[in-house]
Amino acid sequence: MEHPENNEEYKGLTVNSGVEQPSIVNPYLKRMRVKRRELSAAEMVEGILKGNVTVLSQAVTLVESVNPEHQKKAQEVIDKCLPYSGNSVRIGISGVPGAGKSTSIDAFGVHVLDRFGGKLAVLAIDPSSERSKGSILGDKTRMEKLALRKESFIRPSPTAGSLGGVARKTRETIILCEAAGYDKIFVETVGVGQSETACHSMVDFFLLIQLAGTGDELQGIKRGIMEISDGIIINKCDGTNVDKCQMAATNFRNALHFFPAPDSGWLPKVLCYSGFYGLGIKEVWDMVYEYIDFVKANGYFDYRRKEQSKYWMYESINEHLRNSFYNNALVGQSIADAERAVLCGEKTSFAAAADLLDLYFGSLKK
Repeated sequence: MEHPENNEEYKGLTVNSGVEQPSIVNPYLKRMRVKRRELSAAEMVEGILKGNVTVLSQAVTLVESVNPEHQKKAQEVIDKCLPYSGNSVRIGISGVPGAGKSTSIDAFGVHVLDRFGGKLAVLAIDPSSERSKGSILGDKTRMEKLALRKESFIRPSPTAGSLGGVARKTRETIILCEAAGYDKIFVETVGVGQSETACHSMVDFFLLIQLAGTGDELQGIKRGIMEISDGIIINKCDGTNVDKCQMAATNFRNALHFFPAPDSGWLPKVLCYSGFYGLGIKEVWDMVYEYIDFVKANGYFDYRRKEQSKYWMYESINEHLRNSFYNNALVGQSIADAERAVLCGEKTSFAAAADLLDLYFGSLKK
């Protein structure tokens, strides 16, 4: 198009037509994407045992899938990896949101790799939205130093509605990581209350991160989480916050004396540190490995592993029964009517549940 500015009346002023704009589509882009060949279960196991991170990631994705075919294949992979597992130290890390779990794991991971060598896997559990069912999975962005280490494997996973933020899938992922040669496993929980119990049932040492000056001292005195913690560490002990952290540590130590002695025979310690500035990190890991040596010496380490295996056997049974109930054809046809009857006040919740269970168990006899 001719520009009016190039008219004779505007002598001395010239406007060029400009450069033709290229297409927004890359001309070198192949029209047809080549579909990646799907690995067999045997190939996956072989790749995992060789420490191939790409294959390990694919196997974890398979474990997290809800597709029945994927689940069947994942179980085959897990069964074949099971003989090569169990040779790691599993550390559970929990704390209130904002306590600095991801920042602390970054500092802990670098310290552990530099000091003890080996390989480290971090399984970070990210809460899923109740509305959209999606997760950000952004914990890895806060582990900047650790993410650059080739000896580390960081895997954020969604809770996907599982109670407590960790589930059977996390335990299965631990088995795969151990088979791939990772001798240190960190499991970071959501920190929502129920997650601590589930996490405690799959780790060797449960580390609780607390903050000072936020009312957590009073919350910590409540039983529950304090009873299952093997060590309590107070983060952000730096600058003007040192005195508050020391006071909080004293309160926690006093609270621990009111609880019965743990089955392990270990009295949990309370330490202060700063994950951001890297202060007190060595002392924290001296405590962790002192505990591991202590429970291995008195036999509690193996006892706890066996109890955890038994716990997850029952959890697997419960999960299978739940899935079997909701996938039952007769239950699927009747559950909407049962809901309507409860909402209309025709039946109590308990009576409706009993009728559905009778229907389910009756269908199994046919």
